[in-house]
Amino acid sequence: MAKHNQGFLKIVDDARSRITECTVQDVKTKFDAAETFHLIDVREESEWARGRIPNSVHLGKGIIERDVEQLYPDLDTVLILYCGGGYRSALAADNLTQMGYRQVISMDGGIRGWREAGFEIDDSSVD
Repeated sequence: MAKHNQGFLKIVDDARSRITECTVQDVKTKFDAAETFHLIDVREESEWARGRIPNSVHLGKGIIERDVEQLYPDLDTVLILYCGGGYRSALAADNLTQMGYRQVISMDGGIRGWREAGFEIDDSSVD
């Protein structure tokens, strides 16, 4: 696992002070209970292509703020964001919250935690 620089960790910790986070198990429980939410992968396209959590949508961190309103115009939509480990998703969740979204959650642990828990990964090729 990559060691993150202090400046990056500082802005992630700052974002985490303002956002809601959940665990990998929380998301799996929501799936199993058929709760209504949208799972958004904010990783890079190359990461997405190598595997993703089933039923997730790709909106990379570089474009999510630009494109989210077209896909999810309702500011009360439940959006759960994930990345590799939970850092980039925390930053993206903070931005979406600042944009007015009221139910944004960052999945701490990211896809790495999902894999480690033994949960299903969709690794089919994407077009």
